[in-house]
This record gives sequence, structure tokens and C-alpha cells, in this order.
Amino acid sequence: MTRLPQPPPSRRAGRPGPAPSADGHGRPSPGPLAGLRVIELAAIGPGPFAALVLADLGAEVLRIDRPVPAAPVPDVDPRTDLLKRNRRSAVIDLRHPDAADVVLALVEKADVLLEGYRPGVAERLGIGPGPCTARNPALVYGRVSGWGRDGPLAGRAGHDIDYLARCGALHALGRRNARPTVQLNSVGDFGGGGMLLVTGVLAALCEALRSGRGQVVDAAIMDGATLLTSMTYGFTADDVWNGGRGTDLLDPGVPWYEVYETRDGGFMAVGALEDPFYAALVAGLGLSTGETDRADPAGWSALRARFAAVFRTRTRAEWTEVFEHTDACVTPVLTPLEAASDPHLRARGVFIDVDGVRQPAPVPRFSRTPGTVRRPPPLPGEHTSTVLADWGVPDVDGLLASGAARQRPAGVSTGPPPGSVAAEPPASGLRDRRGGAGAPHDRRDGRWR
Repeated sequence: MTRLPQPPPSRRAGRPGPAPSADGHGRPSPGPLAGLRVIELAAIGPGPFAALVLADLGAEVLRIDRPVPAAPVPDVDPRTDLLKRNRRSAVIDLRHPDAADVVLALVEKADVLLEGYRPGVAERLGIGPGPCTARNPALVYGRVSGWGRDGPLAGRAGHDIDYLARCGALHALGRRNARPTVQLNSVGDFGGGGMLLVTGVLAALCEALRSGRGQVVDAAIMDGATLLTSMTYGFTADDVWNGGRGTDLLDPGVPWYEVYETRDGGFMAVGALEDPFYAALVAGLGLSTGETDRADPAGWSALRARFAAVFRTRTRAEWTEVFEHTDACVTPVLTPLEAASDPHLRARGVFIDVDGVRQPAPVPRFSRTPGTVRRPPPLPGEHTSTVLADWGVPDVDGLLASGAARQRPAGVSTGPPPGSVAAEPPASGLRDRRGGAGAPHDRRDGRWR
């Protein structure tokens, strides 16, 4: 196994590395990314999701919030804003004349910065890749946008549905002779955007083990969503997929890859693609092989109707019992609340309770250094004074007095920090995501420096 070279000790001369702690109290933080310091410039969607993944895996993430939210959000309990868990929050008014200097002071101590503004905003604020990497050449500057930072649509607003539509993914979702089916924003925002931003950041950190230098990681939701359709494009090139909707093997084009309603209004998902699984499906439904031959596509419509009629004869619970211990690939369609109580998910600890809020546990799983949830989602500005001091920012009291930074008073649980004013249209957010949303690990001392 090739061992990566260690970064030269002089790479960050004059700047002490942080202790491998992410909780702000000197306690070692578990997780494979313990000791990694990340700055998150607050946005919504893919950026916070990327920060969540890094924080769950042990990184110390400092979220820089705005004096007011980037976009209007429902009046919900802050404890349920789960994309923000496992970090501390400092409110910095990025339009203040001193704000860029504050961020750059933080950048000196950071390994990664995550930014999800529309193209050009970070540069106008004085915290784009140029000044940040000049201050810290080892920094991995991870940025995510919607359409990408160049091309005709770079400055255009968009959301998950738009990126899926443009890259060809949305066209394939749905039933024959029907309009495309709108999906949850998990595919583009979190899969194509946030998760690939994490992948890029971690890859850049690994490369820095060899070079000792950081770099800019540019992720775009549309690019990532397109990558997720790679298999489909391969099928198209091989004429395996005809480009239709609801006409192919992995969409509702075949009766054995379908969702069927049960007698009580529930649903069962069927994915019996391979012959042994299909045989188990037919047996579980109590049908004969003679009436379920699937070789001739001309008979698929009648076969679908037959399956639907049989599934309507029992409840979802009854069908679950029939197929639970078979390889028919038949599964009950659960609501999110039901999923949290499912025996298999409970046995694996897929969900955890933090301060009375049930939520997905950190993944993936590690044999020695598991990820953890160490703190609930913070209120904006809850930790401004302490976290700026912890990161070595000078004259914190002066920054608070000038309004460049703002501390939420103890006991205040709702609303923006004092002194906040109405926001201008957000750089990225629910209304307008126009194109958007450090050092390697020295294994000798457990620090990312």
C-alpha cells in the first residue's frame, strides 16, 4: 500500500494547528475528520448539507450566519433545523466594512471553506477564492452553485426541479403518457450538489497530502445531477433505453418494477427484476407461472392489472408479512414517521434522538472512529463571542460594538440577533439561487495541518 507523503512542517509556519476538538470545550471529538476546521458561509440546500456531513464525521464547523436569514423560512423550532446540527454559529454582517477582515482572520485557521452564493457575490464581498487562498495557501475553498460558474445560465435563478429538467433526468421520471413526476429535492440539491461537494473537498484534502497546497473545488448541482444519470446515458448509447417515460425496466414500464395499492390504502413497492426474485413474487401472490409469463411485452398491461387486483385483496401489513422473509424484493412503502419505527431501521440505529428530536444518524459507519451528533442545531449568533475568540480573531468586543459581529443574548430563542435589519434579496436561497448555493491531515499528531 502506497503511503502518502506528509506535508512539510513549514507549510504553515507561525500558525499553530488546532487541537483535534470540535466541541469548543477542549474535549476530543470522535470521527475520522476530528481536528479539521471548516468555515461554512450560511446558505440553504447543498452547502449546509455538505457542512452537515463533514460535521457529523468529526470536523469542527463554524457557521457564519447573516444578521437575518438568507431567505424566508417557516417559524419552526430551531432544534428541528437538522441541516445545521453539530456546529457553532457566529453572526457576521458581511456588508460591514470590517467583515471581510474577520472572515480572512478565520480563514487563516481553517482547512476548508464552504460557499454557496451566486457567482460573483463572494468576490464582491472580498471573501472569494483570491483573498482567501492568498491568506491561507493550504485552504480548500469548496463552492457550490446551481448552473455552474460559467456558461449562458450561470447567473440565472434555479431550483432542484430546474436542474433535473435541464440535464435530462426529470424527463425520465413518471408514467407513460403522463407529465414528468416532481421529486423531492434530494436528487439535485443534496445528491448532485451537496454530496459531490463533500467528495470534492475530501479529494482536495487528500491531494494536499502530496502537494501541501489547497485549491478551489467548484461543484454545480446541474453537473452533479447529470453525473447521477450516467447509467441512463450508457443505456441510451447502447439502445437499451429508448428515452421514453414509463417504458423501461427501471421505471414503471414493467409490472414487476412498480408500486401497488393495498386493501387499506397502503402501498407495496415491487422490484422483482431478476428471475429468482420474480419467481418469489409470483409465489407470494399465489399466482401460477402460466398466468404470469413476462416474456412478451404485449401481455404486460394485463399482467399489471392482475398484480394490482391481487395486491388489493390484503392490507399492507398482511403483504409485508407475506414477503418479509423472502427474496421477492417487495417492500412496504412507509411514511417518514413509520420508517423511524421500522424494526430493521431501529436494529441498525438508522435514527437517533437528540434533545427529543428524532433524526437520521451520521453515516457512513466507521469501525474505529464513528461519527457522532455532539450538539443540536445552533441559533444564529449563539456562539459569536466565544467562537471568534476560540479561533483567535482579535478585538472581538470591538467587532461586536461596531456591528460587524453580533451575539445573540442568552435566553433569546427566536428572531435575528439585535441590530439586524431587513435583508436584501438573498444571494442564494428559496427565492433566488442564481448559480448557487486548510491543510491536509498530518497523521503524526492527529491534526489537519
